Amino acid sequence: MSFTVAIVGRPNVGKSTLFNRLTGKRHALVDDQPGVTRDRRAGDASLGGMPFTVVDTAGLEDAVEGTLQARMTDQSKQAIKDADVALLVIDGRAGVTPLDKYFAQLVRKSGTPVILLVNKAEGGKASTAIAEAHGLGMGEPVAISAEHGEGLADLYDALAPYDKNPDGVEDGPVENIDTPMQIAIVGRPNVGKSTLMNKILGEERVLTGPEAGITRDAITIEHMFKGRKLKLVDTAGMRRKANVQAKVEKLAVADTLRAIQYAHVVVLVVDAEQPLEKQEATIASLVEQEGRAMVVAVNKWDMVTDKPAYEKAIKQRLVTVLPQVKGVPLVYISGQEGFGIGALLKACFDVYALWNTEIGTGELNRWLEAAIEEHTPPMVSARRIKIRYMTQKTARPPSFILFSNTSDVPESYMRYLVNSMRERFKLPGIPIRVRIRKNKNPYADGADNG
Repeated sequence: MSFTVAIVGRPNVGKSTLFNRLTGKRHALVDDQPGVTRDRRAGDASLGGMPFTVVDTAGLEDAVEGTLQARMTDQSKQAIKDADVALLVIDGRAGVTPLDKYFAQLVRKSGTPVILLVNKAEGGKASTAIAEAHGLGMGEPVAISAEHGEGLADLYDALAPYDKNPDGVEDGPVENIDTPMQIAIVGRPNVGKSTLMNKILGEERVLTGPEAGITRDAITIEHMFKGRKLKLVDTAGMRRKANVQAKVEKLAVADTLRAIQYAHVVVLVVDAEQPLEKQEATIASLVEQEGRAMVVAVNKWDMVTDKPAYEKAIKQRLVTVLPQVKGVPLVYISGQEGFGIGALLKACFDVYALWNTEIGTGELNRWLEAAIEEHTPPMVSARRIKIRYMTQKTARPPSFILFSNTSDVPESYMRYLVNSMRERFKLPGIPIRVRIRKNKNPYADGADNG
């Protein structure tokens, strides 16, 4: 999963020269006269081994509505909107012009993150322009020379936080819209997993009975529910490890673990007539470690007499027993009577959508800035932690990279950030991964600067 960079600025500041430098090819026409570029042009770029898509745009102009120049500017505005980050380029020889100030405001209002570039700064000749650029209020400007390839190491550092695949691992295949949602039904023995499976299917498809341990193999059955393809997996009950002695049961448990690994959503079935125990917490931990979405189904709800009191008690118990999946959906069902089946599957669809959440880089960093302002990172070894950026690496589950001046961010502060993210982006009950990455210069060891 790559990211997109839009190069914007007033005419003739060197945008197309930078485009050609980043793509390594002479894709865009370059000339001293302004306005050569009219349409958006995208190309595959690379900087320090970091791949991304770069978009060259027409020069931003304060043009009369309906004119060619106005339509060109509209194309550039759309490019900014569609990008993960924009590079606003100014001419280091000319300094900051009134038009630069005007369009700095325009880009800032777009909501897209912006990196300010002072081009034509070869040989340190743009010191005056760099000083003026600070006045635009867009952070530390990056001095470059697109023509001579200078300053690309600093540009790399500025772009790195937006890299969605910093470890160079290839993304998996894109899931087809017709791919079934795989739901694994798990829990302790004899909590009603197979009965629930049959009720969803509308037939006695798997064996059920009062005896514990009837199900051994993980049974996978495809099913349609309201036009949506499902792949339901009934699994063997999971007892505490110390109680699992027989070889067949060990194999059955291993089969259940595999079902969790390959599931999209895991339904943890608990018995309303039995208290939540450590085994439920163990199973929930396995689900969280595998990064799966989860729904807790409280079965045999028809057997509960004082339902309000039970609801209050189990919610309090969940906070204690399952703290690693804060806000996990809780659905009350009766597998025997068929009560709550629709609500359970709806909860599965909802949590599956959350599990696939992708948050735009701009929106993510606006939240991060507010979270840091509300609760400043602590001192570590007499050194202030400086958190710079955050970017999403993958979904399924949502996984993020936090860029900091140190990797020693206390676990308590990371929990604060994750809980704040859950609240801001409404991500209850799903695993959230955050990895800390310390910024480093890829050119420090004399690497090729492309």
